[in-house]
Amino acid sequence: MMVRRLDLGYFVRPASEAGGPHPRVEPVLAYLVQHKQGLILFDTGIGNADPETEAHYRPRRRDLRDALSAAGVGLEDIALVANCHLHFDHCGGNPLLGGKPILVQNAELTTARNGDYTFDELIDFPTATYEELTGETEVWPGVWIIPTPGHTQGHQSLVLRRTDGTVVLAGQAHDFASHFASDQLARQAALHGTGHPLPPYPHWLERLAAFDPRRVLFAHDCSVWEPAQGVF
Repeated sequence: MMVRRLDLGYFVRPASEAGGPHPRVEPVLAYLVQHKQGLILFDTGIGNADPETEAHYRPRRRDLRDALSAAGVGLEDIALVANCHLHFDHCGGNPLLGGKPILVQNAELTTARNGDYTFDELIDFPTATYEELTGETEVWPGVWIIPTPGHTQGHQSLVLRRTDGTVVLAGQAHDFASHFASDQLARQAALHGTGHPLPPYPHWLERLAAFDPRRVLFAHDCSVWEPAQGVF
């Protein structure tokens, strides 16, 4: 399963959300997965927002069609869509893919439809076709959806069992690869019997660890997590 990262633009996270004295510019990344059963698109970029949100995040968009074209494919070639969650910077291209099955956790879709979460036109657009999931599932051979709640209650990640090692498309389960690495080390320390205090880590790391991931990729960080031990 070949994985290709798509650059779909960026936004500027204000200092009040960035945890420091300065704003932070974050990429918006999607992933194209080539499987023997077809092409999977994981996340679809930044959707249109209201003036307040535009002013708050100052997004710069790259059209999904252009990004796919640069990868040698078109909208019509996508067989399956999955969003890590339904905030406007992850599902913005979904309306371009009407009629394609969109994999989403039931909890995430319910929250999105309850309002004050995202923009309605990105959720219930004409020909929107959702496949609602409750928990983990193997959607195609070697392709797993795994719930990774935290950023949102219905957040999910895509796990790809490849012959050269498992790849995890983690979306915004962590903002940065370094944050994922820190949680991995906290888990290892706990398993090694290191005494408290230790930092908490998400319970679902145990499930991801069972897949023995070789690479973990993120929605807002170009860095890639890999195990500390490896050959480069």
